[in-house]
Amino acid sequence: MPGGTACSVGDGPARRLSRVKGVGEKARGSSSSGPTTGGTERGTTGHDGVPGPDRTDQAPAVTGLEAAAAGTDRILTVPNGITLVRLACIPLFLWLLFGADRQTAAALLLGVLGATDWIDGFVARRYHQVSTVGKVLDPVADRVLVVTAVIAITVHGAVPVWFGVATLAREVVVSGAVLLLASLGAARIDVLWVGKAGTFALMFSYPAFLLSDGTAAWQGPILVIAWITGIIGLILAWIAAASYVPVARRALSDGRRARSGAVTSDRAAPTGGTAS
Repeated sequence: MPGGTACSVGDGPARRLSRVKGVGEKARGSSSSGPTTGGTERGTTGHDGVPGPDRTDQAPAVTGLEAAAAGTDRILTVPNGITLVRLACIPLFLWLLFGADRQTAAALLLGVLGATDWIDGFVARRYHQVSTVGKVLDPVADRVLVVTAVIAITVHGAVPVWFGVATLAREVVVSGAVLLLASLGAARIDVLWVGKAGTFALMFSYPAFLLSDGTAAWQGPILVIAWITGIIGLILAWIAAASYVPVARRALSDGRRARSGAVTSDRAAPTGGTAS
C-alpha cells in the first residue's frame, strides 16, 4: 500500500535517532561511573552522592626557601672540614716551636695556616656549601689561631711584648663583646671585611716575625716586611673593633624585636579545644 510504505519510510530515521541517543547515554554513564586509572582523581563522588575533594598522588613540592634552610643546616661539608684541619694543625705548630725546636718549620706552617684562611669561605660560596655551623666555626678558628700564635711567638721572644699585648687586647675586646651580645639575645653578626683583612695581615706578620728571629743576613728584610704588615694589620684590627659598635647595636635591636614579635604571636595564637 502506498500509504503504509510512506509511513514506514518516515519512521526509519526517528528509530535510528532514538537508538543513537540510547547508545550515547550508555557510554556517558559507563565513563562517569567507571573507576579512573590515572594518578589523579578529580570530582569523585562519595557514598552520599556529594562530590568529594580533588585528590592527587603527587608529594608536596619543596619551596626554594625550605631547600636553602635545609642546606644551611648541614654540618659535614668540605669548607667545615678545611676549617677543622686548620684547627688540628695548631697543636702541631706548638710542638714544632717548643717541642722539636724547629723555628723555621713552625713559621712556615703558621704562614700556611694564615694564608689558607680564605679557602674555606671561598669553597663554601663557590660550591653553595654555606652553613650555619661554618659561619660560627670559621671566625672561631681564626680567633683560636691568632691568640695561639700571638701568645706562642711572644713567649718565644720573636715579637715585642707591647705588640703582642695590643693584638691580644683587641681579640679579648671583640670576643667579650660577642659573648655579651649573645647572652643578651642579639642577632648574629657577620664578620666585617676590614676585620678579615686585619686578621690576614696579622697572620702574615707573626710568621714573618718568627722567621726573622735570628742573626742571618736574609732575616733582616723579612723583619722589615713583618713590621709593615704587622702595623697595618693591627690598625685594621682596631678599626674593625670600632666598626662593630653600630653593628652590635643594630643586632641587639633586631634580636629584641624578634623576641617581642615571637611573644606577641604566641599570645595571639589559639589555645585549641573544641568550638561549641
